[in-house]
Amino acid sequence: MMLTSAQDARLVRLRWMAFVIVGLAYMLSFFHRYAPATISADLQRAFQASGAALGSLAATYFYVYMVMQIPTGILVDTLGPRAVVAMGGLIAGIGSWLFGVSDTLTAAMIGRLLIGLGVSVTFIALLKLNAVWFHDRHFATITGATILLGNLGALLAAAPLTWALGHVSWRSVFVTAGELSLLMAALAWLPSLRERDGKAAHPAHEGHWWDGLRMVLKNRATWPGLWVNMGMAGSLFAFGGLWAVPFLRDGYGLDRAAATDRTTLLLLGFSIGAFFVGTISDRIGRRKPVMIAGALAYCLCWVSMVSGLPMAGASGYFVFLAMRLCASSFTLSWACAKEVNAHALSGMATSVVNIGGFLGTAILQPLVGWAIDRAQAGATHTPTGLEAYRVGMVILLGFALVGLVSTLFIRETFCRYGVIPERHS
Repeated sequence: MMLTSAQDARLVRLRWMAFVIVGLAYMLSFFHRYAPATISADLQRAFQASGAALGSLAATYFYVYMVMQIPTGILVDTLGPRAVVAMGGLIAGIGSWLFGVSDTLTAAMIGRLLIGLGVSVTFIALLKLNAVWFHDRHFATITGATILLGNLGALLAAAPLTWALGHVSWRSVFVTAGELSLLMAALAWLPSLRERDGKAAHPAHEGHWWDGLRMVLKNRATWPGLWVNMGMAGSLFAFGGLWAVPFLRDGYGLDRAAATDRTTLLLLGFSIGAFFVGTISDRIGRRKPVMIAGALAYCLCWVSMVSGLPMAGASGYFVFLAMRLCASSFTLSWACAKEVNAHALSGMATSVVNIGGFLGTAILQPLVGWAIDRAQAGATHTPTGLEAYRVGMVILLGFALVGLVSTLFIRETFCRYGVIPERHS
């Protein structure tokens, strides 16, 4: 049935209104993901935390985020993204407030856990919106735009947060972030166009969700993307989300402002890279070559970090920017997961792959902290900051190499859905 111009305009308004509301919630999730790197010294002073304890505090977000990916995929495929984002915003708001007022490490961890639980739903909800509302050949491009939007939140967690900390405490920042999460929850709960037309908020889901999930999990082509995310996104998020600022501060003697300037480039590069990687992939009609090239270059950036390349000058800015630009190629794994599974299961398919990045980060943040603590405690002489941190950088390089190898097993989809065979038990 052909739409009238008025109906088409109304549909476009609905599409972008939903995208902006969920996109703003996604920005907040990125802010929470990266803020601990900027306030790491404040957190260590407030809670008298060791490197391992600080890593565990930051990683609490990623543990619950990882666990929630498949449930989120099921929820957005059945209940719809709007209701899921509204519930998530409420939980994240409470968690951010608790994190800001906590006076013990345990209370802060509970707050961080609630933040992770609340924001864990936003990205899969956005991918579901993208899959439903945009053409298949534009999915990687609009997903790149999604990452660009989300990374605005990550940028706020770098230099702007450092500036804010010169005027207010980190506790006030997180209480305010909690209030913004509650506002996003209220906006997401506003009636949709379907409800204004007297219809159900979300179309009924056909079949049992378990059958759909089983189809996704039994599809071998789904799994390589998880390992790409675990290696590349895991190492990137663990470094940018916690260890980048301490590495530059303790290893190279930079102050917090100078360190966060480089971290800002790390985040900016990812934002730009994700958009252009998706656009290039959609334009040439290929996924796999772009992923392999990006993963290889990303690993070379880590080699330069491990080798002790000077970070205080222009080379530091270049490496941080290049690292993010190249790492953004892993974002194509979501498009590949969607395209090797049935269209109706896009939420579940992308959620399975997305687990990898958060599993990798949850493992790496405390593991790197433990390795640094051990390097400092077990040395026969007092190691320089750079020598101690290099042990952690080697671990991150190892995970990056896992991501590179995994790109070789990605199934090329040529930017379109494949023929998905019916599976019967």
